[in-house]
Order: sequence, then C-alpha cells, then structure tokens
Amino acid sequence: MKLLLKFNLVFLLIFALGLAATGYVSWKLLERNAREEIAQNARLLMDTAIAARGYTSTQVNPLLETQLKYTFLPQSVPAYSATEVFNDLRKTHSAYGYKEAVLNPTNPRNRAVDWEADLITRFRNSKDTTELIGDRDTPNGRSFYIARPLRVTAQKCLQCHSTVDVAPKTMLERYGPDNGFGWTLNDVVGAQIISVPTEVPLERAKQVFTVFMGSVSAVFVAIGIVLNTMLWALVIRPIGKLSTFADRVSLGELEIPEFERESRDEIGALSRSIARMRTSMVQAMKMLES
Repeated sequence: MKLLLKFNLVFLLIFALGLAATGYVSWKLLERNAREEIAQNARLLMDTAIAARGYTSTQVNPLLETQLKYTFLPQSVPAYSATEVFNDLRKTHSAYGYKEAVLNPTNPRNRAVDWEADLITRFRNSKDTTELIGDRDTPNGRSFYIARPLRVTAQKCLQCHSTVDVAPKTMLERYGPDNGFGWTLNDVVGAQIISVPTEVPLERAKQVFTVFMGSVSAVFVAIGIVLNTMLWALVIRPIGKLSTFADRVSLGELEIPEFERESRDEIGALSRSIARMRTSMVQAMKMLES
C-alpha cells in the first residue's frame, strides 16, 4: 500500500470521527437552544394571558358590576377575556393555542379533553407542582405546551361557582344550572395551557446545522487537498526520485548525475547520505580496478 493512500485512509478516519463528534455536539446545542426559544415564547404568551386576566379582573369587571345585575356579560370574566385575546391571535397564527381547560366549566368551550384532564389530575394529585411541560402531536404538527394549575384562590370566585343557589341569576339564564358548580377554596379546578408550534424553531436549527456542517466538511476537504499537495510535493515525489536514484546506483549505474537536494529537512539529509554512499562506491570500484 502506497504512502499517500495510507495517509488518506488515516485522514478520512480522522475526518469521519471529527465530523461525527462535531455534528453530535453542534446539533445537541442547536436543538437545546431551539427548545429554550420555544419554551421562552410559551412562557411569554402565558404571562400575556395572565396579564389579560388581571386587567379584566381589576379594571373591566368593576365597571360592569351594575350591568351584571340585569344581564350576564362574559367580557367581565377573566378567563373569557384571555381566551378571546388568543382567539384573535389564532386568526393569523393558527398553530398557537390557549385554553383554560376545566373539568366542570360554566362555559362548555372550556371543558377539558382527555389529555388536558390528565394534566389537571396531575396538578390535583401533586399540590406542589406549579408547571408541566411537554410535546404532543396535533393536526398542525408537533406542539410544545406549558400548563399551570387553575386554583380557586379568591372567595369572590365562589360567588359564581359554589352552589346554584348563590350563583347570579343572569349567569344561570345564560349557561344553565348544570355546570360550573361545586368548586371549593384552594381546589384545583383546571389548567391554563399554552401550545406553541415547534416546527419553525427546529427547522431553523436544522438549516443552521446543515450550513455549519457543510462549512466544516468544506474546510476538511480543503485541508485534505492542501495536505495531499504538500505531501506529494515535499515527501512523495522527492522520495520517489531518491528511490529511483538509489535503485540505479545499486544496479551499478555509477555514472548517473548526482541527486541534488539542498533542503535541510530529513529527505535532504537522506539524499546527502545516499550521495556519499554513491561516492564511496565509485571510489571503491576505482580501487578494485587499479
């Protein structure tokens, strides 16, 4: 096996191992950053929903107290306001979602489906759990979700959700007496759930990964070409000429021109040693002839 082939086999092995290690580390880093971006966006949307609830509770609801005696206005309910804000958002960003999923809601649209009910059950079984995160498949693709418990923390909530007897008549006229009752203070009745698509950040991470790995591969190929050229010019070709020169001398061709190599590297030292050997052979032959 020729020296240049051996060198290239070793180089290809190093290249493959280096490319694999670089690819693994860089993809894990890019994927982690993409998921952190997704989680950050989801938490920002969650804080937006909480802000909408707070605004409705502290500024809108007090202004509507008089009208609520005559007709029930869902706009006065914090959960309704937050949901409506995100419904407007979904008109242009359909893959994003927000829901205040409740096991026994007053408004039927807030009723928890199976996977949402599982999250609520986990919150109810673990009082210390304040947030759950995960991924799930949706019709719009893979989605990341953040869920936080909806806990009855204010006595005011029980005015509408404790028993049918104390509930506002206007609310009963709108939603009926069958749902949204039996809540107790500090009870977990539902979960706020934000859903964020994962496709865009992960696709962007894949594009960056592809460009990065392509650049690394191009650099390795360029290095390989440069090293092969240098190896051929500085080692392989001089050694080939030196081998041919030594072979001719060994066959008795003592009149061939000197092998000229002025460099001070190892090949230059080898060429001078062979030149001295040739000179010694020429002198020895002359002594034998005389």
